[in-house]
Amino acid sequence: MSIRYGLIGSGMMGQEHIRNLNLLEGCSVTAVADTDSSMRAKSLETARNSARGYSDYREMLAHEALDALVIVTPNDTHHSILQDVLATDLPILCEKPLCTTASDCRDVIGLAKGRLAPVWVAMEYRYMPPVARLLAEIEHGTVGTPRMIAIREHRFPFLAKVGDWNRFNSRSGGTLVEKCCHFWDLMRLAMGSDPVRVYASGGKDVNFQDKNQNGHQPDVLDNAFAVVDFENGSRGMLDLCMFAEGSYWQEVVSVTGEKARVDAKVPGPARFSPDSKERPSEVEISVRASKEVVVEQIEVDEAILQAGDHHGSTFFQHQRFRDLIKNGKGQPEVSLVDGYWSVLVGEAAEESVRTGAAVSLKG
Repeated sequence: MSIRYGLIGSGMMGQEHIRNLNLLEGCSVTAVADTDSSMRAKSLETARNSARGYSDYREMLAHEALDALVIVTPNDTHHSILQDVLATDLPILCEKPLCTTASDCRDVIGLAKGRLAPVWVAMEYRYMPPVARLLAEIEHGTVGTPRMIAIREHRFPFLAKVGDWNRFNSRSGGTLVEKCCHFWDLMRLAMGSDPVRVYASGGKDVNFQDKNQNGHQPDVLDNAFAVVDFENGSRGMLDLCMFAEGSYWQEVVSVTGEKARVDAKVPGPARFSPDSKERPSEVEISVRASKEVVVEQIEVDEAILQAGDHHGSTFFQHQRFRDLIKNGKGQPEVSLVDGYWSVLVGEAAEESVRTGAAVSLKG
């Protein structure tokens, strides 16, 4: 029997979720709720079945027999929606960031206490095949003890979304929450430790300088450097540029220990390539003792790459979420606590940019 998914939100990312669920055996999007009729219509068309549309998710919940929910609405709506849907007994996958503030994340964690059905936070960058391979190499002991993680993302500006909500700090939480929660999550996972201090420097220097939305100027950062110190003494660094869409690699994630360095290199989305075809990603292992460098291309099925902008990660994330639902037991691989930490670090980084001071996360 197919797992019946209901989507709350049906914009650009919602449609990516639908395309990937279409590829997964045993999954079917049967209902979509969105206040925007145009986005709702596009998502129902993408679902390719008899999915039904609703302007209000509460109406969808009242009338549909569903097995799982996926929340894909603007960031600033997550908290209020979760307050409603956590009362159901449905498994939930909530797009990142969990909420726009750490305080709201803590509230959600409290509301979910005692809940039997899982809540999974969509930190899909963990599931990019080259990044998953890097994490496996760390687990295998290839690098020794991870001491440093450096992440570079040089990419295109924020894409246009309904109401341009992603271009305003008040709605998105800020670039270092909205975009970079993925990276704080990866750092914490790879280093095996919680962050204790954040310092960041950033600016709004290139993007949306001539844009105006209902009399308001977009205010999200478009470039930043950030350093994160971890409780176990390891450290991480982020180099973010949102006006570098010509970069050969969109993301490079490097983890170094006393034995080796492992680099995961990820190209940009296929639809932004000159030939609309995404290059293979790479994993590079540099061994300290022998000075040997091994480079391996990581192949991903073209149909999976074409289903989204995140190098297959949305598909593989949904595959794991589906399996969790089918098993009927176990814990989500990305928990509410993971979601909280990623917002907490992003919030601290935004504060550091504003004040010029390092921000302590202790206490």
